[in-house]
Amino acid sequence: MSLQIISQHTSEGANARALANDVDVQTLDLEGLERIDLNFPKFTDGRAFSQAFVLRRRGFTGDIRAHGDVLIDQLLQMQRSGFSSAVLREDQDAVHGEKLLGLYTRFYQGDAVHATPLFADAS
Repeated sequence: MSLQIISQHTSEGANARALANDVDVQTLDLEGLERIDLNFPKFTDGRAFSQAFVLRRRGFTGDIRAHGDVLIDQLLQMQRSGFSSAVLREDQDAVHGEKLLGLYTRFYQGDAVHATPLFADAS
C-alpha cells in the first residue's frame, strides 16, 4: 500500500467518518465505512498514528486519511502506520513529499502494512 498525497481535504463521502485523535478506535463500528479521516491538530501530536495502526490491525481496508498539521517529514511513518492518503499542510511541497516516500522500499521491522519483519520474510 502506498500513501497518496491529496491536494485538498474534503469531508465529502457518504461512507466517510472524521475522528478526533482522542477517539478509541478499538470500539469503533467499521461496518460500511470506506474512509476514516484522522486529525493531526499539531505535527507533534502522534495519537493518529496509533489510531491508524489499530484500525489496520482490526482489518479495516478502506482509506485512512491524515489531515491537519501534516508535514512531508511524517509521510513515511504515516504509510508504515497504515495511512493510505494524506492532505499536507499548505506550506508543504507535495512533489518533495513524493520523493521522500520513494527513498526507502523495505524495512527491517514489521509495520501495519507488512506485519512480517524482513528477517522472517521468505520472499
